[in-house]
Amino acid sequence: MSDSPPRRRLSLPPAAPAKVAPPAATAPSARRAPATAQPAARANAGPAARPFNGPNAGANASPRPPVRPAAARAPSRPDPWQGRSPDRAPPPAARRAPAAAPPAGEGGTSRLNKRMAELGLCSRREADDWIAQGWVKVNGEVAPMGLQVLPTDRIEVERVAQGFQEQKVTILMHKPMGYVSGQAEDGHTPAVALINPRTHWREDPSRMRFSPPQLRGLAPCGRLDIDSVGLLVLTQDGRVARQLIGEDSDVEKEYLVRVQYGDVALNVQDAFPADQLARLCHGLALDGQPLKPARVDWQNPEQLRFVLKEGKKRQIRRMCELVGLKVVGLKRIRIGRITLGNLPVGQWRYLGAHEKF
Repeated sequence: MSDSPPRRRLSLPPAAPAKVAPPAATAPSARRAPATAQPAARANAGPAARPFNGPNAGANASPRPPVRPAAARAPSRPDPWQGRSPDRAPPPAARRAPAAAPPAGEGGTSRLNKRMAELGLCSRREADDWIAQGWVKVNGEVAPMGLQVLPTDRIEVERVAQGFQEQKVTILMHKPMGYVSGQAEDGHTPAVALINPRTHWREDPSRMRFSPPQLRGLAPCGRLDIDSVGLLVLTQDGRVARQLIGEDSDVEKEYLVRVQYGDVALNVQDAFPADQLARLCHGLALDGQPLKPARVDWQNPEQLRFVLKEGKKRQIRRMCELVGLKVVGLKRIRIGRITLGNLPVGQWRYLGAHEKF
């Protein structure tokens, strides 16, 4: 009984101010505020990354002064880094790059590496390498990997990247019969195996010297069948590859084709119908798709000249089969402005700095 009065005296004083003084109602809320703010601070250890967490980021902000910096508020426009985890948030430069909305009448955004390839700066693979090295800037800021850009964004490439590109070689070869143009298949040797100092044409006007690193990443630009001969281009330069075999390529390829018409092997020109020659120029389809117009004419009574702007697999041979012709010999003599010339069979030379396709 002696312990109960002290407990009543200790509990009564706090209750009295709560009834009389208005500040007592606000004091508990002031004490509770840190309890709610503390978990929020732990959840947002990286406040700069919060705008990328979702489209409603920042929607529950209180009227009180914001804890996050102003730059971290949720953007009003779509963000290319939407959905990335906070630990992989882009640097400040990457967040500023897509700040401008697409102008009226302009197309949407595209990946930076694709845009660079479209501009002819390099291939997509090269663009990825340059971006990873920090050699690419968008609107004056170093670009991160995967950045989305607008057609109006300014893209700059450091000179060091251009220097690496200038060191890449393009090789012109007179491919002999029996070699495949790409990877080894069915036991046949790829044409790249012919590239060595012994087969380098002595009259190469470029005066460049061979070194083993020039074989790294060297790839053929277009097919030349195992039973065909002539000009084959192999390059390390993604710009050249895109120009020759890209989807929008319109570079001409010229071929000399020796043919037979049924049993007729001599003076085929007289036996072959003129209307079928017209079909070779325009009107044929392969794999269910119409072919682009071609130029086809007689070079001599047994030989046709084809000029194409596309390169489907075994295209000329299949075209000839559709009109009753059999190809007995095929030689590519020109790609764009580059001709085979006097380059001997089985030898190669460099594409000179002054030469363009």
